[in-house]
Amino acid sequence: MRSIWKGAISFGLVSVPVKVYSATESHDVRLHQVHDKDGGRIRYQRRCEICGEVVDYSSIDKAYDNGDQTVVLTEQDLASLPAERNHEIEVVEFVPSDQVDLLRLDRSYYLEPDAKTLKQYTLLRRALEDSDRTAIVRFALRQKTRLAALRVRGNVLLLQTLLWDDEVREPAFDVLKDVPSISQKERDMAAQLVESLAGDFDSAEFSDDYQEQLRTLVEAKLEQGDALDTTATFGEQEKDDDADVVDLMEALKRSIDRKKSGSDKTAPAKTGATKKAPAKKSPAKKTPAKKTTAKKTTAKKTPAKKTPAKKAG
Repeated sequence: MRSIWKGAISFGLVSVPVKVYSATESHDVRLHQVHDKDGGRIRYQRRCEICGEVVDYSSIDKAYDNGDQTVVLTEQDLASLPAERNHEIEVVEFVPSDQVDLLRLDRSYYLEPDAKTLKQYTLLRRALEDSDRTAIVRFALRQKTRLAALRVRGNVLLLQTLLWDDEVREPAFDVLKDVPSISQKERDMAAQLVESLAGDFDSAEFSDDYQEQLRTLVEAKLEQGDALDTTATFGEQEKDDDADVVDLMEALKRSIDRKKSGSDKTAPAKTGATKKAPAKKSPAKKTPAKKTTAKKTTAKKTPAKKTPAKKAG
């Protein structure tokens, strides 16, 4: 990992120098845009509307336009702001951890201590653990003052930036003003469904189906080109027999019966249940292939035995 910022946590008269690292990263398949006619790469240029020249990032400044005037702000102007020069992560208060609204959590960062101040770092971490509290801190990062929650993750201090009040939208839905009548039987049935799906959350059991299927599609396209038969690659899409169920009690009963029979198609796929992507092939040539009309060949499948669904009681 590479440090993106350096600062110091300050609580009282204690100062703890730290390096800041991004705690998350994306592993999504990276796609770019091409012209559907010839496969040419689509690129966007930073072109000046006055001189018409393509401008490098090094020659770009920021500006504010109020409708009548434009104020240009150089890198030197922005660097002169006192908040930008301040690298202090100030602890404002220690609050009960359950008071931090999960909706406000934004980005997460790991804080690495300096070897010389490991004792102060460990003391702060243990103080948070012993009190079961979260430190609310304030600091400036990337041209914005941040409010953040400082909490413990294992033996590391984790900094999670928080959204400001004006960045959180209120759900103003008129339909929620009406309160529908729900019978006790419906509530009991819903509770039974919740209980049938109860468990301890383990994120390692789940995987990103879309990205895995996208990788499978890319590998199959590299191997078969435009003659790819997606039905043979991914199989027939089963029709959901319960899609037309509109009665709430009937839907709850079917959901519980489906869970009991172990044929729940709505449950998220777990890591071990995903289809293994084909082995990587050597990269194909970049010259776009001509589109050819190829007959689709559907692989023969052995029909799977279907266990009859248990009727709702």
